[in-house]
Amino acid sequence: MLQVSGLTKLYETPRGPLPVLDGISLSLAPGDAVSIMGPSGSGKSTLLSILGTLEPPTSGTVTLDGRDPFRMAERELAAFRNRHVGFVFQDHCLLPQCSVLENVLIPAMVAPGGGDHRGRARSLLEQVGLGERLEHRPPELSGGERQRAALARALILGPTLLLCDEPTGNLDRRSADAVAELLLDLHREQKTILVVVTHNRELAARLPRHLQLVDGRLEPL
Repeated sequence: MLQVSGLTKLYETPRGPLPVLDGISLSLAPGDAVSIMGPSGSGKSTLLSILGTLEPPTSGTVTLDGRDPFRMAERELAAFRNRHVGFVFQDHCLLPQCSVLENVLIPAMVAPGGGDHRGRARSLLEQVGLGERLEHRPPELSGGERQRAALARALILGPTLLLCDEPTGNLDRRSADAVAELLLDLHREQKTILVVVTHNRELAARLPRHLQLVDGRLEPL
């Protein structure tokens, strides 16, 4: 369960505090999926960063699986984020020197307790249509294939929360449609909490719940 209550974010500037998020509240259960739209600079990526525990709010609370990550020590927080949150960015963020399989395994390599996740990595790559590309490097893949590899990487540890920031933004329409379909199929199968920030109305329309960020507040779209 993801619970957000009274979330605000201010950035200090030479001209004084700059409000970005203003009193956001949100509740999502496993299996829920929501799209968030809004103009550039409206704070969508900031909200995603806070939900993903990458930066703290100015005030308000965020709890995931009943725990407040911002009360954790730095090392505990990093381990919590690694285990419970998956990220898919507009830029796939794959390491060019590593194979597709190695890229997908990176979150598992740094996870506390270790374990052999190669079987799951291969299974996920089969699901996303890259079973024959395990040893290829990212420069040898198309844009759509790279994003599918990034999706497999985000899901390798079975996260509670999957956060996607413009996941089809750098893709042509055909590749974007394929990645969107795959994203939703895997979400339904794994019962993650899915939050997608996008400017793409077609992608947003595929999700069951639609919100927009306006003047720092979330509103129904």
